[in-house]
Amino acid sequence: MKLKSGYVLREVCGEQVIMGEGLGALNFGRLLCLNETAAMLWKRAGELGDFTIDALADSLCQEYDVSVEQAKNDVAAIVGEWQKVGVIE
Repeated sequence: MKLKSGYVLREVCGEQVIMGEGLGALNFGRLLCLNETAAMLWKRAGELGDFTIDALADSLCQEYDVSVEQAKNDVAAIVGEWQKVGVIE
């Protein structure tokens, strides 16, 4: 998986949001608010380029005191939401 081009993470009024830029803005037409953990995972996914749930779960375990199983479940849920709104491919 990878982040679709045209979508960026920005801080808006103190909130971390994914928004479209350029053609992404035309197709997306909304803001997707992320909590601190989801924003960290978005940034990490961008650094990795092609990413997997396991790779993001490893990053989550390094950043927070969470079990591998819980990290994988949480990452899968977040990635599932990103897939629903069409910001990853």
